[in-house]
Amino acid sequence: MKARDPLLAIRDLKVHFAQSRKRVVKAVDGVNLDIYPGETLGLVGESGCGKSTLGRSILRLVEPTDGQVLFRGKDLAHLSHNELRRQRRHFQMIFQDPYASLNPRMTVSEIIAEPIDTFKLAKGSERLARIRELMETVGLSPRFLKRYPHEFSGGQQQRIGIARALAASPDFIVADEPISALDVSIQAQIMNLLERLQNERHLTYLFISHDLRAIRHVSDRVAVMYLGKVVEVAEAKTIYSDPLMPYTKALISAVPVPDPKIEATRKRIVLEGDVPSPINPPAGCRFHTRCPWAVAACKATEPQLVEIKPDHFVACIRISPEQPSIEKTL
Repeated sequence: MKARDPLLAIRDLKVHFAQSRKRVVKAVDGVNLDIYPGETLGLVGESGCGKSTLGRSILRLVEPTDGQVLFRGKDLAHLSHNELRRQRRHFQMIFQDPYASLNPRMTVSEIIAEPIDTFKLAKGSERLARIRELMETVGLSPRFLKRYPHEFSGGQQQRIGIARALAASPDFIVADEPISALDVSIQAQIMNLLERLQNERHLTYLFISHDLRAIRHVSDRVAVMYLGKVVEVAEAKTIYSDPLMPYTKALISAVPVPDPKIEATRKRIVLEGDVPSPINPPAGCRFHTRCPWAVAACKATEPQLVEIKPDHFVACIRISPEQPSIEKTL
C-alpha cells in the first residue's frame, strides 16, 4: 500500500438512473478508488462500462446515488451547492468533444476567462495577462483571443478546453476521453501537452479512455472497469505485463504489439457474447457470463477488490495471493 494519503478517495460510489419503478440503470455500482497527488490514474473499459459516468459523478456533474467522494477529507458527494461551488476551482474537467464543450457564441478570451471571473481570481490588466499566459501555455497564439471556437481545428479547440480547465489553477483534472475525437497525429501532441502541464503545475489526473495504448502512455496506475465495477487496479507497467483478472487479460491481448514476430505468435483472448445490460446485471461476478474460467461459484459470489500482489488489486474469487495465476487454478 502507498504510504502517502490520497488526494481523492472514492468509497462505495454508486450512480443509478431510475427509468421506472422496476428498471434501474446501475451505471456505477459500488466503486472504491484512491487517486494520489501528482499521479495519473488511467480508467479503461469497454464502451458503456460506466467510465464517463464515474468521472462526472466525482465532480458532481452527475449526482451520485450513494457513497463518498473525499477530496482532501471533504465529502464532495454531500456538500451543499454553495460549498461545492467554493470547492470547484480545485477540480476541473476536460471533455471528450472539444467543440460541444465550448460556447459557440463566446470568444476564446471569454471562454478562458469564465473560471477567472467566476472565482474572482483577477481583474483588468492582470486578467488579460492571465488569459494570454494560458493561451501560450497550451500552444495557442494570443492573437486568437477574439476568435470563436468554430474558427479552430479540433486539436486547437481541445487546447482551448485545456486552457479553460487550467484557468482556476486546479489540483485535480478529470480528462474524459480527451483525445478520442482528434486525429491520430494530434492525439500525441495533446497527451504530451497534458504530461508537460502535469509536471509544471503538479496536477493530478483521472484519464478516462477506451484506447489502451493511450492509457499505457500517460498513466502511472490503471483501473479497469466492467459493467459499473472496478475489477483490477495496478501500476500501468504491471497491468500490461502481468494482468491477472480474466477481463483485463482479454483487453490487453487485443493491444497490437509493434514487433511483427511477436504479434504473429501472440495469442489473443476473444470474449464470447455481449456485455450484459446494466439494468439487470448478472448475479455474482458480472463477468462470469463471458469468462472462459468461470465456475458455478462465480454465479453466486460477488468478488471484492483484493490485494493479490503488492499494490495490485483484483476482483476475482478464482485467484488469491497464494495462487495469482488463474490459468493454474483447478
